[in-house]
Amino acid sequence: MPNASVRPKHGGRRTRRRRREDPARNELVSSSLESAQQCLFSQDYGPAFVHYLLVLNLAPEFKDFARESFRFTLFKWAEELESVGRIQDLFSCYEQALELFPADEVILNSMGEHLFRMGFRDEAAGHFFKALKLKPDYPEARENFYRVANWLVERWHFLMLNDHGRNRKYQQAIQKAVRGGCTTVLDIGTGTGILGMCAKKAGAAEVYACELSKTMYELACEVVAANGMDGGIKILHMKSLEMEVPKDIPHRVSLVVTETVDAGLFGEGIIESLIHAWHHLLLPPQSGESAPRDPAATGRVIPAGATVFAMAVECLEIRRHNKLCVSEVGGLSMAAADQLRSPVSCNTEPDDSMEPYTTERLSRLPGGYTALTEPLTVLCIDFNCVQELEGLSSRPVQRVRLPVVREGELDALALWFQLHLDEESSLSTGPHEDTCWEQAIYPEHSSKGFKLKSGDELIVEVSCRDAYLRLCGVAVLRAGQEISLGPRPDPRGSGGGSVPNPEAELCSALASLQTRPDVCVLECSEMALLNNSDYHRSFAAALAKLTSRLKAKSPILEDPAGDMTKAPLPADPLYVLDVSEGFSLLSLMAASHGGVKAYSSVEKSRQQEALRRLARANGVPEGSLAFWLNHSEDEQGGLQRPSREKLWSAIFLDCVETCGLVRQKLMEKASLARCLLEHGGRVFPHKMTVLGLLVESDTLLLESAVQGRRATLDFNIAPFINQFTVPVHVFLDFSTLACRHLSKPTELFVLDLMDANANYNNRDVRVQTTLTGRITAVPFWYDIHLDEEIRVSTLAPNSHWKQAAVVLQRPLEVTGGEWVRLAVKLHNSSISIEVRREDG
Repeated sequence: MPNASVRPKHGGRRTRRRRREDPARNELVSSSLESAQQCLFSQDYGPAFVHYLLVLNLAPEFKDFARESFRFTLFKWAEELESVGRIQDLFSCYEQALELFPADEVILNSMGEHLFRMGFRDEAAGHFFKALKLKPDYPEARENFYRVANWLVERWHFLMLNDHGRNRKYQQAIQKAVRGGCTTVLDIGTGTGILGMCAKKAGAAEVYACELSKTMYELACEVVAANGMDGGIKILHMKSLEMEVPKDIPHRVSLVVTETVDAGLFGEGIIESLIHAWHHLLLPPQSGESAPRDPAATGRVIPAGATVFAMAVECLEIRRHNKLCVSEVGGLSMAAADQLRSPVSCNTEPDDSMEPYTTERLSRLPGGYTALTEPLTVLCIDFNCVQELEGLSSRPVQRVRLPVVREGELDALALWFQLHLDEESSLSTGPHEDTCWEQAIYPEHSSKGFKLKSGDELIVEVSCRDAYLRLCGVAVLRAGQEISLGPRPDPRGSGGGSVPNPEAELCSALASLQTRPDVCVLECSEMALLNNSDYHRSFAAALAKLTSRLKAKSPILEDPAGDMTKAPLPADPLYVLDVSEGFSLLSLMAASHGGVKAYSSVEKSRQQEALRRLARANGVPEGSLAFWLNHSEDEQGGLQRPSREKLWSAIFLDCVETCGLVRQKLMEKASLARCLLEHGGRVFPHKMTVLGLLVESDTLLLESAVQGRRATLDFNIAPFINQFTVPVHVFLDFSTLACRHLSKPTELFVLDLMDANANYNNRDVRVQTTLTGRITAVPFWYDIHLDEEIRVSTLAPNSHWKQAAVVLQRPLEVTGGEWVRLAVKLHNSSISIEVRREDG
């Protein structure tokens, strides 16, 4: 706590003019300051904050003296307000604080953190950015800004802007339309403004653009002004669905340009926005039956339409992120865990609790994939036909047949599309294209273990009931017989009959699990964790060693009946706490050892019930497993003793985020955990080694920042969008990254969670290059040491973790055999790396 009892120092030469003394005011300031200090020491932060506000408003000369105590009071009071849900009061307090200290980078950063937690990412970014402007070397604000930048300007923006082929095709289509008479243009979802600028450069008389994201809207305004077009393009900060004529634009336009499409084509709302545009913002379309009209008097859309393709794939990487693939985890049978599933599941009927698809770049999936069917067209859509757009959601479910050409397990349906910009030009998002696009992946849950055979036909239902394109494999046609993959009870053959089929019965039984009320949804990363057998096997071995050693030291209770056949019991159980983020089986693995009282930090009721069900199925004694948030007196479930008299035998910490970064506040948690251990107890893991190597990768450069002006059609965009460049690239699959290794793996840093004295904040590492090239990045990963002998790697092939990489702002040219130095720093669990020549 800051020293709140120090009085401001007075001295030095007095000014010639000074304010007339007001005894009543001075008395009020003095008493309020004393009250603020008393409230602060008694941890009564609300009244303390009010008293400080009164003092600083009445006596601004106290600001420098009271700044530190005022900050402390504000932050503590804000924590209390947030914990009880008084969010409006929280932000009111920050607004009052910023009226007093408008240039205080610490208060700005703290308010940004609250805004980010509440989901106000645009506003949070603004506060972090202001804090950095005030103090560019403020590490907390910089790390927060990098974190929010990943949300506000997603990495695909950089890839898209670096995709010269895509940008050039859009430019040509827009140029052709404008020079053909479409002289009034609306750019929906303008992003950086590049498509609107293409229209203006082509000669459009009027260009309008709209953007919902505040961050991207402000960015587009800067870009347009920097390119000298701010007088010719009007940008609106609003959804196109809210736009009206003449309120927002003076009249209807002859051309709408947009790329509000995702990997699943319709996921960003292009159907709804185009229906609205045709009814309210666009001139009427050219009628095919009547004589051609003046293009300036009719409306059209770029892109003009799309053709959608799909194929069935076998892919272990997709499977292990969506299905339970193992029968045993860390010695526990998973037979009772068939209700666990990922949140990505597609049925022809909308389900708000599930995502219909996820996205992947098939060409970069670890282990690759096998196409089980040939690609087949599943949908064609004309964006220039409003009747077709309006009728999409009411179309009957369509059944298409995908001929099977290779035998394999059906893991997912993959979808991509060809975007027709006009009659001559198109873009493909296919898996074999060199493009910025990913593909939409529809995991198949009901077909667990089902093998497709060459000659089969996979029957897929296609629908669009809620403006999402939905694909669902429902049956297989094999030797004239339809085998159901879903919960439908009556598989129909082509001859109208039904023949009992063991595979059909098995698949129907598995599919029926989807409708059970006790289905427990886990994140895809949590499913992959369950399927990581090596990780759980290593944890089980390390835990068995610890519990065996501690039990041997514990006092033994003798059986009062004198039964020598019973195993001796420790006088007290060993207390184990798992504070892993999300769903974890580690507590249950500990409870299964006997003589252990294990606590899980799982919060969701269905996940808790799933753990209880597994405990019963594995014979874990009732009462051996409990849930920490249900037990803890602290509403936040913070680390504390299991009881007044007891300490923990083991505490499991979740050290690495799935994205590949060290988990925030890890070292603070480890410090507290060490204080709560019994003698001989252990924090798991006890140490982490950060490993990395030097690489040359153009892919990482393209995904991290816009590279020059050529890709962006000579528009000046890079300096503005690159403000949102972050130095660390996350969710990286290093095994499939296109790169050249310029060195061998090297130890970069060690984090010791059991010995604080062994830790450091900075390290200088010498690395010898093995090849000549450009160092563009330093990918890194972790060896997690569970004890002195057992460790797991986050780079292992079956790891549920991804990797991360520090991308250099300026690539470094090196020759093979040259030595370079890496300045590695750790601040608040954030790793930064600078690379320089040894003689530099």
